[in-house]
Amino acid sequence: MKITTKGRNAIHILYDLAVRGDDQPVSVKEIAAGQEISVKYTEQIISILNKAGYVSSTRGHQGGYRLTKPLQEYVIGDILRLTEGSLSPVECLNSEENPCPKHGKCATILLWEKVDQAIRDVVDHVTLQDLVDWQQ
Repeated sequence: MKITTKGRNAIHILYDLAVRGDDQPVSVKEIAAGQEISVKYTEQIISILNKAGYVSSTRGHQGGYRLTKPLQEYVIGDILRLTEGSLSPVECLNSEENPCPKHGKCATILLWEKVDQAIRDVVDHVTLQDLVDWQQ
């Protein structure tokens, strides 16, 4: 499994908003400059985060974005699933009903289930608050 730039940048954007505090909205241009990514790409990611309720927007000259909840409520696994989709290392673990023709006789399924669980054990137990704390 490889996390794309969209997933990584979504986490970086939320982290940027977290360390700036919530007293003033932050413009897309400021976020993009702080993360060294294009304004257009930042807008695409912010749109996803806004629709999911992770950020809220304020319109106008002094407008921008801010976080909507306490930092400990931003679970990294949820952010990655929002931007990446499934985090499973193999396709056959993506649904309740395993569509794999080798299901039931696959020699490697236990390995992939363990890898999947290890990933979930990390990303589902780390929050934006943890990231902020780790940097201080």
